[in-house]
Amino acid sequence: MIDTIADYGRYLRLDRGLSKNTITSYQQDLLEFSYYLENNQKDTYPEDHFVITNFFADQDKQGKSKTTQMRMFSSLRRFYQWLELINKIEVNPMNELDAPKKGQHLPIVLSMQEVDSLIESPNTQTPLGIRDRAIFETMYATGLRVSELVNLSMNDLHLDLGLIKTLGKGDKERLLPIGDTAIKWIQKYFSETRDQLVERYGEQKEVFLNFRGNKLTRQSIWRMIKKYIAQVGIKKDVTPHTLRHSFATNLLENGADLRVVQELLGHSDISTTQIYTHINKTRMKQVYENSHPRA
Repeated sequence: MIDTIADYGRYLRLDRGLSKNTITSYQQDLLEFSYYLENNQKDTYPEDHFVITNFFADQDKQGKSKTTQMRMFSSLRRFYQWLELINKIEVNPMNELDAPKKGQHLPIVLSMQEVDSLIESPNTQTPLGIRDRAIFETMYATGLRVSELVNLSMNDLHLDLGLIKTLGKGDKERLLPIGDTAIKWIQKYFSETRDQLVERYGEQKEVFLNFRGNKLTRQSIWRMIKKYIAQVGIKKDVTPHTLRHSFATNLLENGADLRVVQELLGHSDISTTQIYTHINKTRMKQVYENSHPRA
């Protein structure tokens, strides 16, 4: 089964042109499914849809969220379509199943005051504090995904034009405006932190480096945000993606056009962007209920 998953990964990379992160996500889902099959004494991918139904029942017992189960279902559906394509199966059991329904859930966002509190939390009297401030300013100014941030290279910066280039999902390139405040902190990071790291450890193509002069990882950004969130006392479950959600929501709150926000976020389908209009309406209702004397 492991060999089949490896073959599928090569297909996704060579034939479909998917990114490394997307392929890794699919393969992790398929490995989990394969381990379940092995634990139930099955050495081939089943064509009986009841086996897959039982697998999702087991996911429920483990407390897996509906979002996780929906992603797993999507991974299995694509995988079985490929098995069918290469004649590994005669019957596709996924055709007999309905995808798990997602519960009503809106992304967590920070208010502008909370964003300010988080962005201003690093100690900018230290070199790494300056770097962290520059990272937060860049994330909130552009709405970059964390993977886009850590892969941002020096050649992607066009600060004299107020623009940065990024390569998003599906290797789609987009140009993003970046504000003066973020540019100021990036330039301060270059002069007071990055130049020192490069002088000590050698030049790197990535913009943001760790204390050893190497490229930052997504996990290091996650740990950094958790540290500062605890430091400023924000009780929300904040992740690196929360700044992206906050970027989009705060733009819409201040009158930005939905199509513009879609372009800035790099969403291929505007329905993905529309979730932020629901957040906006929910927050509007909360403000109304807290402020109107007869609410």
